[in-house]
Amino acid sequence: MSTGQGFTSQTLGWRAWLDVVPLAQATPAQTAVLETSHPQAKTSDYYLLLVHEAEILRQRSGAFNSIMYAPGGLSRAERELASTVVSRVNGCVYCASVHAQRFQQLAKRDDVIQQIFADPETAGTTERERAILRYAIDLTLHPESIDPQSLDGLRRVGLDDTQIVDLSHAIAIFAWANRLMLTLGEPVIPAQP
Repeated sequence: MSTGQGFTSQTLGWRAWLDVVPLAQATPAQTAVLETSHPQAKTSDYYLLLVHEAEILRQRSGAFNSIMYAPGGLSRAERELASTVVSRVNGCVYCASVHAQRFQQLAKRDDVIQQIFADPETAGTTERERAILRYAIDLTLHPESIDPQSLDGLRRVGLDDTQIVDLSHAIAIFAWANRLMLTLGEPVIPAQP
C-alpha cells in the first residue's frame, strides 16, 4: 500500500549520502557493535554509516532496542503505531514504512496505517488509538503544549503511568531517528515490475 505523498508500507531501502564503513574494513569494535545493533546492520547503509562512531551507535542501539522491545508497559503494536505516526508527521518515508509493517505484523491489520498515511490528524479506529495518535502528533509538533491534561487524556482511554512513559519514549526516540534518516540519506523505492 502506498499513498500519493510517497508513504508506503512496502519494504524500502535506504541509501547514505556520506561514505559508509565497508564491512571488510570494519574494526573488531565496529563489527561487534554492528552484531548487537540489528539483525541486518551488516548490510544496512544506515548502520554502516553510523558505525563510524561505534560507541554512539552502541548507545543508540541500546536505547532504541530497550524503548521499542522491552517487555511490559505499552504493547509493541502501540509503540509501532506511535512510531509510524511520528515518522509520517516528520516526513520520514523510510521509518514510516518500517514501523507501519511492524504494526501490521503485530496487530494483523492495516486500517489505521492507511488512515495515518492519508491524514494523521484524523487517524484512529478506536478512542484509545486516537488518543495515542493525538498525543504523538502533539508531542512531535508542539512539545511545549504537553501538560497534565494531555496525560489525563491518555489515562481516560486506559493507559497507566508506565504505558504513558513508554509511549513518550517511543515518540521521543523517533524525533532523533527520523532526523538522522532525513539528514544523512534517502529512502530507496524498489523498481516496479
